[in-house]
Amino acid sequence: MAEAAAEKAYYRFVVLFFNCLLTFGSYFCFDIPSVLQEQFQGNLTCPNGTQHNGTGHNGTADCVEGLGMTPEEYNLLYAIYAWTNALVVIVAGFLIDKLGNRFGVFVFSFLTVLGSSIFALGSHFKGTPYLLPLMLTGRLLFGSGNGSLTIVQNRITAFWFKGKELALAFGLTLSFSRLGSVLNFFFTQQFESHFGIQWTLWGGTVLCVLGFLSAIIVSVLDKVGMKQLGLDGVIQQESKKVRIQDVRRLPLRYWLLILTIMFFYNGVFPFVADASKFIQDKYSGYSQQAAAYIAGAVYDSSLVLSAAVGILIDYVGLRGVFAVGCAVLTLPVFALLAFTFVPPLVSTIWLGITYSFAAASMWPSIPLVVPQATLGTAMGLATSVQMIGIGLSNVIVGRILGTKSSELKIPLWRWQQMMVFMLANTIACIVASVSLNIVDKKQGGTLNRTTKRSSAEPEARQPVDTAPLLNEEVEDERAIN
Repeated sequence: MAEAAAEKAYYRFVVLFFNCLLTFGSYFCFDIPSVLQEQFQGNLTCPNGTQHNGTGHNGTADCVEGLGMTPEEYNLLYAIYAWTNALVVIVAGFLIDKLGNRFGVFVFSFLTVLGSSIFALGSHFKGTPYLLPLMLTGRLLFGSGNGSLTIVQNRITAFWFKGKELALAFGLTLSFSRLGSVLNFFFTQQFESHFGIQWTLWGGTVLCVLGFLSAIIVSVLDKVGMKQLGLDGVIQQESKKVRIQDVRRLPLRYWLLILTIMFFYNGVFPFVADASKFIQDKYSGYSQQAAAYIAGAVYDSSLVLSAAVGILIDYVGLRGVFAVGCAVLTLPVFALLAFTFVPPLVSTIWLGITYSFAAASMWPSIPLVVPQATLGTAMGLATSVQMIGIGLSNVIVGRILGTKSSELKIPLWRWQQMMVFMLANTIACIVASVSLNIVDKKQGGTLNRTTKRSSAEPEARQPVDTAPLLNEEVEDERAIN
């Protein structure tokens, strides 16, 4: 009976639970600077022991004691994370395809722990030349681990839930990650006010340790399950056939898809990174904690909707149409933020809804347009392009908001320019997604197939994830001959 355990539903859902925990802590850590932007950019010392009370929306009264970063240095924390991700995930995706999930999940979860530890350690060196290099090194290592860990996480989910509750599993994985982000926006500022910024950053490290422990458990469950299913040796043998040259076989639809992803995310992550301070600077009456809650509504919406939206899109299909729709419906978000004083909660919830549909329609489309055996490499390359875009956007936003010493209140015209830049990215996303749909239609309309048209297809697919690689190699040889 033990041999059949891995085939039962409860086993794959146990794997899913610990797989979800892999990135819970790292997503919490990622946006800690966003919630504590005032502390990161605050003065090294305050006269007469002045304590910032978190209201600071009038831009004159309070002194905020913090690490003394400039807006440019602060945004560099996000840029270096993105750039490191961009470089590492290409190699990571290939290594995961080559060496397997268990190698990836262990190494990359350890890097998130190491990176968050060095980042927290850097905060102890405020007022010294060591602060910024240490914190950037920490974010570099953290970025090396977290982006790659997401690739492993998706690969594990795809293996255990392919042909079963795949949409639900992907939705729950994203929801757990976003739960980390949401809890960060709800509790980090309160924690910091009681214990200080240094202990707050170390608390984030503890949550990354939770992810590392989950990685060990997932590795064991994955190994035992694969042996029970009799697939461990087969997949290891097929992994040896994966080559870096397989990138050349990725189709035009894939490249248009990752451009669509990049331009959409260029408007989400850089905005959330600065949203808390933006809300306090533009709209009167918001405390730092209230502004963090409103900024976090982007992730709140995603947390609530991800699983349901994933199931909906898996049932309806039309992924290409949804991608265009998400981009078009995101335009009013940044227009409202740039040119009106409509309450910011409207825009952040709106962005969270379009983000949920974008994540559910764009990322799961990648396995539909690339060979299964090179999925890790394709996901890594997609993440790389995404992170290059986000990194450049963070630097541009940092330049727009100012390069001199930290200001208690950034002028509104600078914030308006930032929102116009977000609008430009969204327009580029519309162009890329429309082009994707045109090319997809010419090549069979895979992305926009409805459930009725695609429901018969899984039966014809290969039973083993890596099997298509062998078939394609044979086809390549026939074509050459």
